[in-house]
Amino acid sequence: MHVTYEQAEMAIAAAIEEATRINTQMCIAVVDSGADLKAFVRMNNAWVGSVDIAIKKAKTACFFGMNTGQIGELSQPGGKLYGIEHSNDGLITFPGGIPIVDEDGVLIGAIGVSGSTVENDHQVAKAGVEVIGLTDLPAHPWRT
Repeated sequence: MHVTYEQAEMAIAAAIEEATRINTQMCIAVVDSGADLKAFVRMNNAWVGSVDIAIKKAKTACFFGMNTGQIGELSQPGGKLYGIEHSNDGLITFPGGIPIVDEDGVLIGAIGVSGSTVENDHQVAKAGVEVIGLTDLPAHPWRT
């Protein structure tokens, strides 16, 4: 099952609304469960460098079914996933990427946001996912 185009558009609209509310410009990417780009927007005046980061945050969250900030915590020197950011043609392991999970606990895609502080990126991504109905993934040994 993949996130639908309609869900992706809803997520982007909600993320844009939140970014506007906090007065920032973002790049927002939604990928399907295969980590392929489903929808994308670069808000006016958002950094060009944030295009790649937003897409990679979405892919990272999708590949591992975890918030990118959680992966970042695990990928610090000495961590269980140290060096993981060098895999898969480059991952982003700081906040702003969130998996999209359906009501049955199945990963259907992910959202990635870039363009501000990592706290703002995560906040905007969360707003995008919540309109679809975020449900946590089943337990995984890396999410402890």
